[in-house]
Amino acid sequence: MFGRLMPTEGKFFDLFNQHAALCVKGAQEMVGLMTNFDDLENRTHAVESIEKQADKVTYACVDLLHKTFITPLDRDDIHKLITRMDDILDMMEDAAQTISLYDLHAVTPEAKRLAELCLACCEKVQQAVGMLHNMDNAQKMVAICEEIDRLESDADHVMRAAMSKLFRDEPDVRNLIKMKAIYEILETVTDRCEDVANIIEGIIVENA
Repeated sequence: MFGRLMPTEGKFFDLFNQHAALCVKGAQEMVGLMTNFDDLENRTHAVESIEKQADKVTYACVDLLHKTFITPLDRDDIHKLITRMDDILDMMEDAAQTISLYDLHAVTPEAKRLAELCLACCEKVQQAVGMLHNMDNAQKMVAICEEIDRLESDADHVMRAAMSKLFRDEPDVRNLIKMKAIYEILETVTDRCEDVANIIEGIIVENA
């Protein structure tokens, strides 16, 4: 359907791809942060910087949407997609800032696993978004979206088990509160990735 795009129309997909790449970069920083607390301040600043770059991409996409008469996708879908993608990085920034605020110097294996699942989800989002310009990729995109759903379900299971262990075994109330917050934020990152997958599936239904 989108084989011959006008320059402005193609720009939307470029912006989606730029944002998706930043989501992956942010998630990579989060995984690094979880495994090396010696560089906590720089890692936190890196995530914040990536989030600011993503905000600029989001603004550029919304601005282009306002200026473009004919768009390659439904206008509401474009807005929902870029906004939900931006939510992914907003939550990652929230996680990094929370870890820094609490001055954590170690996290549980479950928190590390959740960060890894966040990265895996973001990588799948990047793959799906990268195919969005060509509806001949519809089946591949659907398969990727289903994989994102599975990863989000895995994150749900990890968080529930982590919460159960935390309330059962953690004697320090302050540590309990800190880790509970981290678990919830990281799991929300995967929720936002699933939201993006659902939007992409809706776009496929409308356009394939």
